[in-house]
Amino acid sequence: MTFALISLAVLSALEVLVWWPPLWRLRRWLLCGLIPLLALFSGLLFGEHLAVWSALIMSLSVYRLINLLRLLENRSPAERLYSVTRRTCYLLIAGQLAVGAVALLSRHYHVSASDWAYALGAVQLAGGLVLLASTRRHLRTTLPPLKLKSLSDHDLPTLSVLIPARNETDELEACLQSLVSSNYPKLEILVLDDCSQNKHTPAIIKDYAHAGIRFIAGEAPPKRWLAKNYAYQQLVEEANGEVLLFCGVDTRFQPNSLRAMVEVMQAKRKYMLSWIPRNLSPRRWRLQPLLVQPARYAWELSLPRRLFKRPPVLSTCWLITAEELRHAGGFAATMNSVSVESFFAKHAIGHDDGYAFLQSNANIGLVSAKSLAEQRATAVRVRYPQLHRRPELVALVSLAQLTFLVGPWALCIVGISSGAVGLIILGGLSSILAAGSFLLIVSLTYRQFRWAGVWLLPLAALYDVALLQYSMWQYEFREVIWKGRNVCIPIMQFSKPLPDNPEISK
Repeated sequence: MTFALISLAVLSALEVLVWWPPLWRLRRWLLCGLIPLLALFSGLLFGEHLAVWSALIMSLSVYRLINLLRLLENRSPAERLYSVTRRTCYLLIAGQLAVGAVALLSRHYHVSASDWAYALGAVQLAGGLVLLASTRRHLRTTLPPLKLKSLSDHDLPTLSVLIPARNETDELEACLQSLVSSNYPKLEILVLDDCSQNKHTPAIIKDYAHAGIRFIAGEAPPKRWLAKNYAYQQLVEEANGEVLLFCGVDTRFQPNSLRAMVEVMQAKRKYMLSWIPRNLSPRRWRLQPLLVQPARYAWELSLPRRLFKRPPVLSTCWLITAEELRHAGGFAATMNSVSVESFFAKHAIGHDDGYAFLQSNANIGLVSAKSLAEQRATAVRVRYPQLHRRPELVALVSLAQLTFLVGPWALCIVGISSGAVGLIILGGLSSILAAGSFLLIVSLTYRQFRWAGVWLLPLAALYDVALLQYSMWQYEFREVIWKGRNVCIPIMQFSKPLPDNPEISK
């Protein structure tokens, strides 16, 4: 073992002591010493041994540094911050110990780099098969019924369309224009002005009063509420429909859309539906949009969701019965959750399998007109909270993306440069499988075949990893602005400084 590795082991033992109650009072002094030393010896280790295992140890050290820095930043409630930073510390150190043990065993048993490359290629091939199989399965199960039993006007339930709006302009007008042309017979449309900073938003809503759209003057959200969730809550309190439809201002409907959605809901006997819209296709040579929205859809459609016990959801447009919403506790039960749809979907699944995630087709006619800037902002807003604001999960997910989505291409390059035909075959097959999954997702996103989906996967994966790191950094140390509000405050739940003795807060 090198001096740097021994030093890292000693620093790890000292780091664990930070959460020991007798030393808790001295944590700031300890951190001021630990942080630069951890950065120094991690860099030395990587400089002495340029290898995959040292790169992994150094990468995990980066997340350990972030964990220590968030202790200094002190942005979460005392009890939570004490427990989660300690857990993150233990898990990241355990991960580094595991990597170090594998490296030592590899050296002891003379396992060559070529052997590890072939083993990695086999793992990547298995991962590619799982991704493609899961994607194909979800694309098949999310297809809406081709033939629907047409319900009479009398048999249709009353429907409330609920739209929160803040600082909107033309997008809101286009959304409302598409809704007022609906042929749904028992319809009310409620739009809440969520304390807009401009006068244009309420003016647009009031201009449609003649078409039956109700204007709701929103109130400022309480401290512990996310503004969007509180806007939803205010809309629900005003709604009279048996079925509630929530959507954003970037959603567009056809005249038959609402009727078709409700008929699907009735035919499938579901309490909640979430829809995958068709996105407006970017210009031919504009590739950046292909890196953002398809990646978001891939998270919902390419993973084997049954293993994670989290149903796929999207916030673009979703319906739920008013009774099911009340039974789940309403928005008060998830006041500071960035993904309320996931909470209600889990509840509906537990209630007679009452949830479905479905694609929009020509009959449904649902379209998303979200701009690239809004897509990126949404990704930053949701990515870190989706991983429960845990740096160790960010590290794990980032490693998985690099291994299974970027790694096969790198393996091909290594195989070509070394003349290893086996590596070329393994890397090539894994790349084809992963690219095939992404191509299916890109085609679904825009409802058209896009050749760029064949080769854009590595770039999309790297871009998504970068967005995830940025999301984590903004939540932990900066701010995440959404519609002019800092959503970090209710999500991170800022509170008074940590107590000197953690046992007092327990």
